[in-house]
Amino acid sequence: MEFKPWPKIPRIENKKEFYTEKIDGTNACIIVIPINSDESPTNPIVSLVTDYGYVGIWAQSRSRLITPKDDNYGFARWVEANAQELSKLGEGYHYGEWWGLGIQRGYNQTEKRFSLFNTKQWGPHNPNTPTCVSVVPTINVNSVEEAKTILIQNGSLAAPGFMNVEGVIVFEYNTKSYWKAIINK
Repeated sequence: MEFKPWPKIPRIENKKEFYTEKIDGTNACIIVIPINSDESPTNPIVSLVTDYGYVGIWAQSRSRLITPKDDNYGFARWVEANAQELSKLGEGYHYGEWWGLGIQRGYNQTEKRFSLFNTKQWGPHNPNTPTCVSVVPTINVNSVEEAKTILIQNGSLAAPGFMNVEGVIVFEYNTKSYWKAIINK
């Protein structure tokens, strides 16, 4: 038998929320895992040597691993083509939104783009951010209603000039919880 304490409950008045634009695309993930060069890894899209060793790179959609032959809107092909640059993400699962030309709203884009969700780790402040990715735009406000108002009045921050925005993502630091607030379905 082991002791399991009840978790601390954060005070509502101390909640810390963070707001980003909810981009209407398709959920995607880049997986980077170190592998032993003597092993035959289980179906990575790409295996390559990086500054920190031999790695396998995989791609996934919201519901499954994907490959260039069994793809989701061309994401796995894009990962394959950009593998060396994407290896800068380092070991882990790197989630984001694959969006733009031909995906959901399209945002009047002429190409597809990948925007990482982890704005704390990735972006202009991190020189290791791969040049082929962006991060979801943050909205510096104090409430979900303020964030929605900014997007309704100004349109997409990810694709300036595009007015049919989907909504807002709210991240609460203390509970590490996400919520979405939809503006336009």
